[in-house]
Amino acid sequence: QVQLAESGGGLVQAGGSLRLSCAASGSIFSINAMAWYRRAPGKQRELVVDITRGGNTHYADSVKGRYTISRDRAKNTVFLQMNSLKRGDTAVYYCNAAVSQLRGSDYVAYWGQGTQVTVSS
Repeated sequence: QVQLAESGGGLVQAGGSLRLSCAASGSIFSINAMAWYRRAPGKQRELVVDITRGGNTHYADSVKGRYTISRDRAKNTVFLQMNSLKRGDTAVYYCNAAVSQLRGSDYVAYWGQGTQVTVSS
């Protein structure tokens, strides 16, 4: 089994910052891409940013220049630094990781339980 544990969400005023963390644990041989998604009230889940095993990143246009993803491969952890937060960033943020549990096995997507980020005016 693989678990993804997110932390760092909370309530912040517009213009403020938060840092999310997501640590993968369990039976892990290798992790490929990791990503952050979010689901705002009344909306579908959307990709915020992802980062490949090699460190290449892809950001949603709505967060470019404000969010920064980073990754500690040795600790199977991914971070999301969120600056200049807006009310529209309010959402549940989910961590996602493509995990291979055995050498040569396929990568399977795992999800965290989500962490609430609320931005007030």
